[in-house]
Amino acid sequence: MVMLGAVVTPDSDAFLGVLLQSLSVGVVACDARGRLVFVNRAMREIRGLPLDGPVPEDYAEVSEAVMTTPDMRPLRWEQTPVMRALRGERVVAEDVCIRLPGHPVRCFACTAHPIFDAENQLLGAVSVAHEVTALRRAERFRACHLAVEHVLKQSVTVQAAAPEVLRAVAVTLGWPCAELFLIDDSAGGALRSVGHWDTAGATTPDEFFGHRPRRGEGITGRVWETGQAIWLPDIGADLELRTAHERERARICIERGIRTVLAVPVKDGNTLLGVLTCYAGAQERHEDLLTVLVDGVAAQIGVFVALRRAEELARQLARAQNDFVDLIGHEMRTPLTSITANATILAEDAAGLDHDGRQMARTIARNAAVLQRIAESLLDLAGLDGGHLGLEKRRVDLAALVAEAVTAARSTIITELPGELLLPADADRLRQVLDDLLANAVKYSPPGAPIRVTLRSADGWAELRIADTGIGTPESERDRVFDRFFRGSNVRHQGTHGSGLGLSLARAIVRLHGGTIRLGANHPTGTVVGVRLPLHG
Repeated sequence: MVMLGAVVTPDSDAFLGVLLQSLSVGVVACDARGRLVFVNRAMREIRGLPLDGPVPEDYAEVSEAVMTTPDMRPLRWEQTPVMRALRGERVVAEDVCIRLPGHPVRCFACTAHPIFDAENQLLGAVSVAHEVTALRRAERFRACHLAVEHVLKQSVTVQAAAPEVLRAVAVTLGWPCAELFLIDDSAGGALRSVGHWDTAGATTPDEFFGHRPRRGEGITGRVWETGQAIWLPDIGADLELRTAHERERARICIERGIRTVLAVPVKDGNTLLGVLTCYAGAQERHEDLLTVLVDGVAAQIGVFVALRRAEELARQLARAQNDFVDLIGHEMRTPLTSITANATILAEDAAGLDHDGRQMARTIARNAAVLQRIAESLLDLAGLDGGHLGLEKRRVDLAALVAEAVTAARSTIITELPGELLLPADADRLRQVLDDLLANAVKYSPPGAPIRVTLRSADGWAELRIADTGIGTPESERDRVFDRFFRGSNVRHQGTHGSGLGLSLARAIVRLHGGTIRLGANHPTGTVVGVRLPLHG
């Protein structure tokens, strides 16, 4: 044998042969005429050939039936690395795939060089193949995760996302089928299929797809019961098919050409949401890697499903709140108006009543007025949020409006206001906001504690700041206080009364003006409310 330009003696030839046979990488070599003269044991194992004996004469022809490019196109023998090297090309780490019937696809990084003697005469070529199946699969799964992320970002429902997500997984694995099941709370917690992918192009459920898993039975059912991933390397050799249902599912899979099954749980934290089941047509290796990779996709799906369910719950709650607002606002308004009017008259003309009767009449009038204000706020909020109530904008002096509201508040308020600050606004609505914000500052501050109100203009905005030294608002709740009916935990614990509507209404009015409203901390104690309104509208 001649190798790398050196003439090898019989003894060294034997040593070199043993060395090449012991390598874990595949090695093939050909002579100057392109005839294969050496195939080591590793390459024979890769190709599914006898480990010993002469090189098969039909090696090249048979190779064309099993060798492909990374994108699964057939690879002609003339284009293999060893033949390209024979033509003088140096091939460095190019991928070639081997697809043996009944076996998973394997990928090899191939390096090939021509062989010359001392006089630079071509003697042949050698090619070395190093398996990179796991590495390439990991790289493809990174791309798969990105593809899944893209699909989920573009989708509104999991049903719309499922086919493309499953296609990405199946294509990356090189597996023919995948199916996604989710727990359906509206159907008593049953596990139902929400989508599948089939390389054969089947789009409608058959006995293979769309079946209803049974909890604790079959691969999908066992994952449903345990919440743990299950890898079944050879479904035909599974000795744990305990029930008729499991045996029937195994039969259907085998008739479909399925050999290996991998099912992983779809979770949100510790909550099981569903199961992702993937099917292979050949017995697979790399169990741990494949489980981790598919589990990563399941985690992406779990986050998506949990987010969509939370959004749907939020929409349902918003609809319920709107319905409640409409119901209370409209149904309470007329009777409360009547009750308030009559109670007020009764309280003012109570000459015929004793002391207790007069006290009850005043209590009725006072509390009826409170309920009427709540009903009016609810109707205002519904109208503003729904666009049924608009603003009547005109040129308003915000400085004067703030000064009037401060005077009406009748409390210790320190102001820093400009002489005039004009902007287009609805004066009545802004006064409503100012009154509510100042009332809150007074209510939640110690008696007589100073409240500071400043107003200035900057960069085309009017900036109003109301700072108190009261109980403040927990940082985690500062955004939520603008939600309808929400009241801070410290407010509830202190037993301070309120409807939880004032700040919601203030935000709605400020937003209609094109502005913003935010809460912040006032050090060492208290709250700062900041309102920004555009000076030009």
